[in-house]
Amino acid sequence: MASLSAVRRLALGFTLIVAASAVLLVSDLGHRTAGAAAAPRIAVLQHASSTLLDDGVQGLLDGLREQGFVDGQTIRIDRYNAFGDMATGVAIARQVTTGDYDLVVTISTPSMQAVANTNTAGRTPHVFGVVADPFSAGIGLDRAHPARHPKHLTGQSTFLPVNETFELARQLYPELTTIGVAWNPAESNSEAFTKNAREACRALGLTLLEANVDNGSAIGEAINSLVSRGAQVLWVGGDNTMMAGIDTAIATARRNRIPVITITPGKADRGSLLDVGLDFHAVGRLLGALAANVLRGADPAAIPIRDVQDEVPRRIVINTRVTEQLKDRWRVPADLLSRASTIVDDTGVHQRALGR
Repeated sequence: MASLSAVRRLALGFTLIVAASAVLLVSDLGHRTAGAAAAPRIAVLQHASSTLLDDGVQGLLDGLREQGFVDGQTIRIDRYNAFGDMATGVAIARQVTTGDYDLVVTISTPSMQAVANTNTAGRTPHVFGVVADPFSAGIGLDRAHPARHPKHLTGQSTFLPVNETFELARQLYPELTTIGVAWNPAESNSEAFTKNAREACRALGLTLLEANVDNGSAIGEAINSLVSRGAQVLWVGGDNTMMAGIDTAIATARRNRIPVITITPGKADRGSLLDVGLDFHAVGRLLGALAANVLRGADPAAIPIRDVQDEVPRRIVINTRVTEQLKDRWRVPADLLSRASTIVDDTGVHQRALGR
């Protein structure tokens, strides 16, 4: 009997230990679940993989971190990429605007449009950035009144320096008369840049030859057609199709022995002769600060759309090695080299501190 009593006491003790452990586990789970639920959840959508957009996303993440929003700790971030496909971008936009996210942040004009057009009911706050001209994108913005916009939507724009790029190109080759551009007419951002390029060419007495591309596989043929029509240089504007296929564009131009100039600085030694643009990591950091402001409770309806190009450093990248491969006599003047933030020459890549 004594043995049986001892067994019963042991069993009772074991049961109490298990029960107490279960209570503690459930209690801890409740605390952990409450902590996870308290962390805001945001979706980040970019249209394609390119150096410019990737830099913008990384800047966004760094900007959020600087504001105390650390992924996996004080915030949960889900990243999406449409890989250059409009239909995929729209499908992702539908997925992230059901109300499950506290905020959607878009990087690029097509991603901004996809989310804005599927989120007209405003179920999810939306912040956009790394966009050239949001006012021409057909999402309910008013260029004359940047404070007028859908109440759940706000963002930042960055129009890139087209005129300056053409002026510098003429310094590199004073005999320049004809510039070629391949662009996707389905992208409102690219249309805005192309219109600006037409005006810049008229002002400088240059001819702008145009060819359309609707996907990456059309880039090579478009560039060859531009060269056959007399293009002396290929200009790549803020076109996501061309940026995603920049390696193809540069390789095709190299075979035709003409240079590539862009307003989208990327990998310094990728092979373009001249890149004049912005530090898009810095652009992304500003976007991160804006997103953090909204996450803390700021009303998007009270935040005007603004251009931040004057708030971030300019980048001028020159690859002097390219001039050796060209059929025309392109030369880099010393005063332009002194202004460059990055120089690529026979000894390697040389960086300078970025100025504004």
